[in-house]
Amino acid sequence: MLGFLEQIINALLLGCNYALIAIGFSLFFGALNVVHFSHGDVCILGSFVFIILYMLAFSVKLFNVLPPCFGVLVLIAATVVITGILGMLFEKVVIKPFRNSNALMPLVATVALGLIIRETIRLFYPEGSNPQIFPDVLPQGYFDISGFILRYDNLIILFVTFAVITLLFFFIRFSSKGRAIRAVSQDTEAAMMMGIRLDSTIAMTFLIGSGLGALAGILNGAYISLIRFDMGLMSGVKGWSAATIGGLGNIYGAIIGGFLFGFVETFACAYVPGGTAYKDVFAFSVVIFFLIFRPSGILGEKVYEKV
Repeated sequence: MLGFLEQIINALLLGCNYALIAIGFSLFFGALNVVHFSHGDVCILGSFVFIILYMLAFSVKLFNVLPPCFGVLVLIAATVVITGILGMLFEKVVIKPFRNSNALMPLVATVALGLIIRETIRLFYPEGSNPQIFPDVLPQGYFDISGFILRYDNLIILFVTFAVITLLFFFIRFSSKGRAIRAVSQDTEAAMMMGIRLDSTIAMTFLIGSGLGALAGILNGAYISLIRFDMGLMSGVKGWSAATIGGLGNIYGAIIGGFLFGFVETFACAYVPGGTAYKDVFAFSVVIFFLIFRPSGILGEKVYEKV
């Protein structure tokens, strides 16, 4: 029973990472109806941005001025903002020129952007080809509940993820910018006729999605204690798959898909003989299952086109 509870915690932690990435994919697809395949690389870029800011903070002795916990929060917030701004810039440079082109053009452009991000990190970051040790920014220690070990850093990752998802829910549901994002996602032309500024709404979408991706990269780095320049490739594929399972363009479906993906991977590793080597096979088999039997996703709606 204790082992089963530990696997549930592991699945939730993995699902947190996939859910935050999948939310970005869902936001981008809902706003522009395009697949931003470099989003996973943007998430890992956020991890490297955090490491750079962390080293700069030590060089200027920031942690001698601010309490360590508050200093880390400042660095995380700065990383989220910087990565969000970079995401907006990538949209302006890479995606916007192809907004009225064939759907294949922005897809190819974002694949190329992901390659550029990976190679830039590998070539210009010191020893970028090697795995990088991620700073210990979360408190260490654990609760021992009758033999069940619950680590502090795991609790913080879960709390931060669910807090961010809750804040995003209220933002999308009740704020004017959130309503604008929903309107553009539902019908772009009607939203523009109602006076919604398309460019600023899309920019806000990429700011939020890329910022959440940076947060996912930071939390993942803090959990596994290292990052690599090429981790974003598989993270992006899995985040996109999670968004597809949940229903493209539906944020809540992306969250469900992310956690489902995490549970499938974790339980395949834990309870299938030799499952660690085949965890991706089991996870993507679930994707194929949904593509065959429910291509619209868990919360997606069927779209009927009149001809």
